[in-house]
Amino acid sequence: MHDNLLQARRLLSSSQEIVVFSHRNPDGDAVGSTLGLMHYLRDRGHACTIILPSNYPEFLDFLPDVGSIIIFDDDMECAQEKIKSATLFFLLDFNSFERIDKMAEGMMEDDRPRIMIDHHLHPEEIANPIFSRPDRSSTCEMVYEFIEGLGDAEYVNKRISDSLYTGILTDTGGFKYNTTPDLFRTVAKLLEAGTDAYKVADHVWNNLTEKQLRLLGHCLANRMELLPEYRTGLIYLNNQDYEEFDIQRGDTEGIVNYVLRMPDMMIAAFIHEQPTIVKLSLRSKGTMDVQQICKALFRGGGHRNAAGGASFAPLGSTINRFKKHLPKYADEIEAAYLEFNNQ
Repeated sequence: MHDNLLQARRLLSSSQEIVVFSHRNPDGDAVGSTLGLMHYLRDRGHACTIILPSNYPEFLDFLPDVGSIIIFDDDMECAQEKIKSATLFFLLDFNSFERIDKMAEGMMEDDRPRIMIDHHLHPEEIANPIFSRPDRSSTCEMVYEFIEGLGDAEYVNKRISDSLYTGILTDTGGFKYNTTPDLFRTVAKLLEAGTDAYKVADHVWNNLTEKQLRLLGHCLANRMELLPEYRTGLIYLNNQDYEEFDIQRGDTEGIVNYVLRMPDMMIAAFIHEQPTIVKLSLRSKGTMDVQQICKALFRGGGHRNAAGGASFAPLGSTINRFKKHLPKYADEIEAAYLEFNNQ
């Protein structure tokens, strides 16, 4: 870590034209970490632009200068010009070029320096230095540690703290998982920098439209299936649901977590049709590792308690594949349940 910080400090010792990337379908951590880093880098005298492959959820519109983000899908020409003129890249909240799609074209052959900051497992060697901490709650937590490690904690102002706190809040599900003493020490420093925790939480959690509330009711009443023998529940949505409720990016955010509100449930799955693919999100409690399930069955990955994957099979076949393999994990699920409940 020390050598990585020295290398990053050298790269930032002179004024740079910096482009910050994050992954397709950016979440609170992706947007918060890129914005927090952008504000820091600009305050230190660098030119800095954020480019994301696709748009971010509307509930993040409150973040400072979020409107300055360039969306590659919407303005490819502008994005490519910024990439062409960059002297340094930051890769945040992803560790494989496949996560940024067309933006990655030519990157492997490009010898311009790249710095990665990411908290997912198994980083690919696509940057140098690489800051990889799967034990951290979020990339936002790591960005704060990066700034602090450079000796610049005094530069963390409200714009930076609001951005980083938002990503931490969303990636921990409101501080329900992936929390450590170090995380709360970092959060305390963000609050000291000016973040109003109540206001951020209000923007993040209290933003549902009538359509989204009705969609949530539909999911719980008509699209939820419980498998109590495996302490698992799943919610699914098909293409007809997407048309009926006019589902847009962000409308299904957090729906998967409702299954885990039942005390006997250890795994929650959200399986939903997309135009050419079926996507799957898994959440879990305690020591139950759903990342291994996503990796084994759906070429996915993520974290122990939050992972995702994809399937090219039809929705029904994907659901059946998931259910068919649950018996393999029955003993592990039960052991995690007993440990979680101190039995």
